[in-house]
Amino acid sequence: MRVVPATPGHHPLSPRRREVLKLIGASLAGATLAPAAAQAQNPSALAVIQNALGDGQRFDPAIVADLARQIARRPYAAPPADLPEPFANLPFDQYSAIKAQPSSFLWAGENRGIVVEPLHRGSFFTNAVALFAVEDGQVRRILYDKARFSFGKLNVPPSVGDIGFSGVRLYSASNGHLADFASIQGATFFRARARGQDYGAVARALTLRPAEARGEEFPIFRAMWLERPAPGATALIMHAVFESESVAGALRMTWRPGDMVIVDVEQTLFPRVDLDHVGIGGMGASYLYGPNDRRTADDIRPAVYEASGMQMLNGQGEWLWRPLHNPERLQVSAFIDRNPKGFGLVQRDREFTAFQDDVERWERRPTLWVEPLGEWGDGVVQLIEIPSDAEMNDNILAYWRPKGPLPAGSEVALAFRQFWCWTMPERPPLAAVTATRVGKGSAGRRRRFSIDFAGEIPEAAATDLRPALTTAPGTIHALRLWRYPERKTTRVTFELDPGNENACEMRLVLEAGGKPLSETWLYRWTP
Repeated sequence: MRVVPATPGHHPLSPRRREVLKLIGASLAGATLAPAAAQAQNPSALAVIQNALGDGQRFDPAIVADLARQIARRPYAAPPADLPEPFANLPFDQYSAIKAQPSSFLWAGENRGIVVEPLHRGSFFTNAVALFAVEDGQVRRILYDKARFSFGKLNVPPSVGDIGFSGVRLYSASNGHLADFASIQGATFFRARARGQDYGAVARALTLRPAEARGEEFPIFRAMWLERPAPGATALIMHAVFESESVAGALRMTWRPGDMVIVDVEQTLFPRVDLDHVGIGGMGASYLYGPNDRRTADDIRPAVYEASGMQMLNGQGEWLWRPLHNPERLQVSAFIDRNPKGFGLVQRDREFTAFQDDVERWERRPTLWVEPLGEWGDGVVQLIEIPSDAEMNDNILAYWRPKGPLPAGSEVALAFRQFWCWTMPERPPLAAVTATRVGKGSAGRRRRFSIDFAGEIPEAAATDLRPALTTAPGTIHALRLWRYPERKTTRVTFELDPGNENACEMRLVLEAGGKPLSETWLYRWTP
């Protein structure tokens, strides 16, 4: 993560960038006028974008960051509530019936390998996003046209103006067959799925102040530029500008679909104020109940969740596994680290029998793993678990939170790589946790735990194998190790006595000769 202070250094500019920066500066001059004059002369963010990188302009990726930088210097203006009827307040089931005509997809029929569907506004997706195609180095504005869409039973007036779009959906195209693999829609949310998967976890370009009493802030996309892929291409490059009351940002994403979807994300942030709670590489998923947590489980299904746990590879090279939980009260966990190597929300249960859900098929939901590109410094991987009684709520949030605030007027550049996958791209050479079960203990408030580790334990280490288990506070009783070599499984059982405490943090790892043979299991017990 690179933080540049507010005082700019000397940056040589191409003639094109000098020209555009003069144009942007002239457009923003009205922001310093008296209020009435400023209202008349200060253009919207879209007008500034259109003037610099709009229809007919020559595309320069560096200008996207220039736009975000300049937008951060102007007063924030919330998007207008200009969505006309019948699209405003549209029920989601009726919104879902709105489909773009496949012939109107960007680059349809050109054998480009990837095509793009512009998405209609409506229901939850009310903010307008300006869409631009970049073709042969030139920018082309994608204009809304009612004829692009079919509306099901919805009665749409004959004349609808250019209301813009809510985002895009991406498809891989092969031999005339289209398969969608990603959608970028709503605030700065996006999601993807590998071949054969259903959609599940959702990512965020930026996370601001989640689960705080003062309220979460949601940046929104203002514009997207999509570079036309080469014939038969297997990757798509998208640029975007986003902003909120506190920050503006520029984004470059490279999408590569396949057996796993790999997304390279490069972003530059321009804080308007000191950002004291910012999340990088943020993601969310739903967790209702499972074998370790059946508080809401009056249900015929044995488990309901998109992700079974959070995996971390910290800066010291230690693999950590934290099972997820649907608590009675909001829970926030912070895992202190320096220069993390990876973290993600992981779905480890890939068998239908784990869920027995013929409709939702939770076993098909993607794992989302994030690897920083470059050093991110000091901070925490933060996990937020929100009480939920609905399986469609994304009540689990995870992200990297830098140790200090991002100062107002600074420029923060960072990058990371996402893997949307069935299994993680790199598996630790250690036994992995495959099950965490929790139930009533032998007496009082005691709780009984059973933890399964899958992975072959070398025979040379078997005689010295031991479970290293700690808790703070609380005490551990009846700790036992069970080996099942024929199933390549090792089980640890124990009872936790919390005493009068209402939260206990536990840590367990299988060791032999003082060396770890498993990933580290972490768990927070609460009543």
